[in-house]
Amino acid sequence: MTHTTVEPDEATRLRNNVVDTLRAEGWITSPEVEAVMRAVPRHEFAPEASLEKAYEPYAAVITKTDEHGVQLSSVSAPQIQAIMLEQARVRPGMRVLEVGSGGLNAAYLAELVGEDGQVTTVDIDPVVTDRASRLLEEHGYSGVTVVTADAAEPIPGLGKVDVVMVTVGAWDVPPAWMDQLKPGGRLVVPLRMRGLTRSVAFARVGDHLESESATVCGFVPMQGSTAHNEELLLVNGTPEIGLRFDDGLPSDPSLLDNAVTFPRFEMWTGVTVGLSELLDTLQMYLSITLPGFCIMAVDPDLDSGIVAPANKSFALAAVDDQGRTFGYLTTRRTEDNKHVEYGVHALGPDAAPFAETVAAHLRDWSSEHRGGPGPVIRVHPAGTPDDQVPGDRVIDKVYSRISLSWPAQQ
Repeated sequence: MTHTTVEPDEATRLRNNVVDTLRAEGWITSPEVEAVMRAVPRHEFAPEASLEKAYEPYAAVITKTDEHGVQLSSVSAPQIQAIMLEQARVRPGMRVLEVGSGGLNAAYLAELVGEDGQVTTVDIDPVVTDRASRLLEEHGYSGVTVVTADAAEPIPGLGKVDVVMVTVGAWDVPPAWMDQLKPGGRLVVPLRMRGLTRSVAFARVGDHLESESATVCGFVPMQGSTAHNEELLLVNGTPEIGLRFDDGLPSDPSLLDNAVTFPRFEMWTGVTVGLSELLDTLQMYLSITLPGFCIMAVDPDLDSGIVAPANKSFALAAVDDQGRTFGYLTTRRTEDNKHVEYGVHALGPDAAPFAETVAAHLRDWSSEHRGGPGPVIRVHPAGTPDDQVPGDRVIDKVYSRISLSWPAQQ
């Protein structure tokens, strides 16, 4: 590819620094991804940002918000782009569909597929596709096809592709994404499961998808027919304590109204973790094993101390089977100041036994799954019979049935 803009030396230096950082930390592992991230001028696809902001390794550049400040479109952080490009394994001559346009990622993909490949990038927002078309044309990527459409529907004339890369947060997997994949093709998607988002690389295996890798990430959520909002349960009807459920509220949310009138039960579990230890498997394990799993957040302006999570904006939580008691994880520093210990707080009429239940799952994770691989994630079409969807937990969505299972339990 040829680029029409002469880059300043500072931009080249910053871009190489980013790539060096991502290589050193293991996010970039292949020479192909390294080469395209060094070659394409990221800052010219993010004109809204300064050079320094454009080349922050772990920060996205927001390109569009709504009237309430909600992010609608962005240029993903270099780290996230590197993760997904590595997961996609794009090679020369491939045909690739990108869902969610911005311009930069399509340019990376165009470099990877080369002259004999084809990249189609789709977005539901014409403002976003107009911007992507302009930037791609300006920088020599006129061969990329830019389409304005709801990518949850089949793209007319596209045919089968080797890779579908979704660069917006998805709650569901519409049939079009699987149907447009060649046998053995790969889908890379930031998929939200029980409130937790992972960039998952799926391979098409017969009539379903099976994960090859999954990495923690965050993305602007998808718009259109597959958009999905979490449901918020305000404990005791006030906005101080909110529980966010991704797959529907408890059957009778009012049963939690009196939970905060009970004394808070606190216990420490003896499970300690290093300050920099990756905990993505803990999150996934609790989301699988706790039926009432949710995410708790506390409004800092209304915080009266009824609950005391270590992170007030994001705490792993759950409601018990009776729907009358809730609990959450918290942490405290150990004496050596190099670790934290996990504790469980619970409120409600069954606080003590429920805290013990959560603590038991936490200890099980520590002894059985800590430091190991995450769960295998499979995507089956909606309506697939139960006996054909193996897993430790099955999440039913509109278009798909998503199963999660630990490798040791297959």
